[in-house]
Amino acid sequence: MENLFQSDGQVAEMVQMVYGMIIAYAPKVLLAIVTLVVGLWLINRVIGVLDKKLGEKDPTLNKFLCGLISAILKIMLVISVASMIGIATTSFIAVIGAAGLAIGLALQGSLSNFAGGVLILIFKPYRVGDVIETQGFFGSVVEIQILYTIINTFDNRRIIIPNGDLANSSLVNVNAYENRRADMVFNIGYGDDIDTAKAILKRLVEEDERAFSDPAPNIFVGSLGESSVDISCRVWTKTPDVWPFIWDMQEKVKKAFDAEGVTIPFPQRDVHVYESKKAD
Repeated sequence: MENLFQSDGQVAEMVQMVYGMIIAYAPKVLLAIVTLVVGLWLINRVIGVLDKKLGEKDPTLNKFLCGLISAILKIMLVISVASMIGIATTSFIAVIGAAGLAIGLALQGSLSNFAGGVLILIFKPYRVGDVIETQGFFGSVVEIQILYTIINTFDNRRIIIPNGDLANSSLVNVNAYENRRADMVFNIGYGDDIDTAKAILKRLVEEDERAFSDPAPNIFVGSLGESSVDISCRVWTKTPDVWPFIWDMQEKVKKAFDAEGVTIPFPQRDVHVYESKKAD
């Protein structure tokens, strides 16, 4: 019976202690929860406004900077909430630092991608909307994130490339300049008149509004091939018009050559057969 009374007394003391802890920590926990919810809401609102403003001024910097600021603000919010509950922030920061070091060693590739993203934003080898050719892919840049760059190919494929690879490799920025030169080569037979072919090309180029007159088009015999005379045609035009111009010229030149009797030869080889006579 005495042990029972002692047990009841211990239970009462434990209940009293738990009740005291609830009274002491409940307001702090409740305040911490409210702070966390309100803080996340405010961070999302701030990031939303920043995303909209930066999107209007610099779409290239937009997603990268918004993602970085969002991560920093959320880490600061978690540290503040932890201090409100009573967790020592110095110890908490030390734990985060140790965890960050371990994670950093484990994710060296991701840190390389992050550094690559920073370099891309600083030196701007390409921007959102540019057409680039790199890593065996060719497409338009739609987003530059903290770790990756996303491009869409012209056959509607989504390609995700690590920023570290892009920052340390060669790439071609097709849209770097407003104007580009369209280089074309047209083959005619050795029996055809070169001046006639050049006059046809000159006329077709001048009739196309996309072709610049300054710099003037350059039409010349580029080489003498095994079975054809190769006439080069170099024309300056707006960058977005380069490929449509080339494709249209291919069709126009074929029709014009056919109408004027200029042949477009195909590779061929003459074979001479000699009959040897046996001695009587």
